[in-house]
Amino acid sequence: MSKINNKNIYRATLIVTFILINVLLLFGLGKVLGYLNTGADRSSMLHLEKESVNTYLPKVNWSSLENPGREMEAQTLVSLENDYLLSWYVKNKALQSSLKEGIADFYTDSARVNLYRLIDFNAKNKVHIDGTTLKHNPALEFYSEDGQLVVFTDRNVVEYQKIYTNNTLVAKVQDTATYKVMMMLEDGFWRVRHIKYMDKVNLADSVVHVNKVYTVQGKEILKNGKKFTVKGINYYPKNAAWDMFGEKFSVDTISADFDIIKGAGLNTVRIFVPYEGFGKADVDKTKLAQLGKVLKLAEEKGLAVVVTLFDFYGDYTPESWTLTHRHAEKIVSRFKDSKALLAWDVKNEPDLDFKSRDRDNVTDWLKTMVPLIKEWDPNHLVTIGWSDIDEATTLQDKVDYISYHYYRDINEFEEKIAKLEAKTSKPVVLEEFGVSSYRGFWNWFGTNEKGQADYHKKMQAVFKRKQLAFISWTLYDFPEVPVRVVGKKPWVRKKQEEFGFIDVNGNKKPSYLYISY
Repeated sequence: MSKINNKNIYRATLIVTFILINVLLLFGLGKVLGYLNTGADRSSMLHLEKESVNTYLPKVNWSSLENPGREMEAQTLVSLENDYLLSWYVKNKALQSSLKEGIADFYTDSARVNLYRLIDFNAKNKVHIDGTTLKHNPALEFYSEDGQLVVFTDRNVVEYQKIYTNNTLVAKVQDTATYKVMMMLEDGFWRVRHIKYMDKVNLADSVVHVNKVYTVQGKEILKNGKKFTVKGINYYPKNAAWDMFGEKFSVDTISADFDIIKGAGLNTVRIFVPYEGFGKADVDKTKLAQLGKVLKLAEEKGLAVVVTLFDFYGDYTPESWTLTHRHAEKIVSRFKDSKALLAWDVKNEPDLDFKSRDRDNVTDWLKTMVPLIKEWDPNHLVTIGWSDIDEATTLQDKVDYISYHYYRDINEFEEKIAKLEAKTSKPVVLEEFGVSSYRGFWNWFGTNEKGQADYHKKMQAVFKRKQLAFISWTLYDFPEVPVRVVGKKPWVRKKQEEFGFIDVNGNKKPSYLYISY
């Protein structure tokens, strides 16, 4: 009997195994056939989707979709715009690398002939071009009844190029051009069939201005038409050094600190928006809401706010420009009507990147960013926070007022500020200054709390005599300064912890008597 049972078990096992094997084979065959019958996604093959999102997000404004053909479907418009921008992206990559990868996927046979010719010419003559487009303004003119052809005019395309020969920069070009574009639907993708350079066509100015609170007249900053002398302080909460909008964000803490600042006779705070911390191009909505709460608190307390953008940012290559534009646009346009906002400070101490990132890269990025910020927000002032007083007039024609930092010998200050003011016709604000009160194992001969107080007493005497604008560093001593800010060297970190007017226990230091004049 047991032998019969064993045979039945064996037979059942064999049958089940056979069925499972066949099921797996059929499943596998189905997958293979499905793969063979599915066209490869060009974006996935070339990693373009991920690359372009990480490096290329120009502003696109469709001004019109009216045309004598069929109505443009929303989903088709998304596909058309995406493939059109990718055509620019692969073209710019090809001109940079002299490689033709991706061109055939975004240009038809006839369209790619001249492009290939240009790439070959550049390769032969050792020319490469680092370029990007910053803004597109397409208007649809024709969409065929069969849905296979579109024609549109892309007006006022803002382009930027750096041209190199033998790896030596020979020219920089920023231009505004208009193109007539024809695209065809092939294999489910839109390809450029024809693109022709046209004369420039100016767009109507649709910027709406509101009554400005802060303006500039000559060498003075005005608030509601009356002279406003900036008397301010750089601000981080005591327990959130360089991380104001992090996990410890507290409206109650900031409100109490703003009361202290206002009570000290100050009228301005300077705060910082970290590029990565705010989500880069995809700005974090929670962070935006937090910034809004800070500006609202400042308005309620009667404090002006300087918002410094792009903290801890250091990539100034043209390829990444459009990402920074989308980041700034989302923040700046959100708060363009704020009554508390005094100014946008585009970048903190960009001159510190001149050596490591190339001076031209840094200044070219700033030259592009400043007018865009003014376009998104015509209601507030714009400045740049230079670390070196000798660099303070760099790009002064672009900004509304001059900002500089001063941590040099106090005895040279009056001479330095006199030279600076002689070189500009714009208002000047000392945006950072101060001295640490740390004297200990890592700094035996440093300034103690009494010395710090003497320093601020002398500086405030100069400010009062000359009626100078200032923003000191900083309200609090910090229990700890992040390594990412000043590095691991303890003698640097310890000094940075004690620049405040209030110590880590909340006690006012002797320097607090001279926080303002």
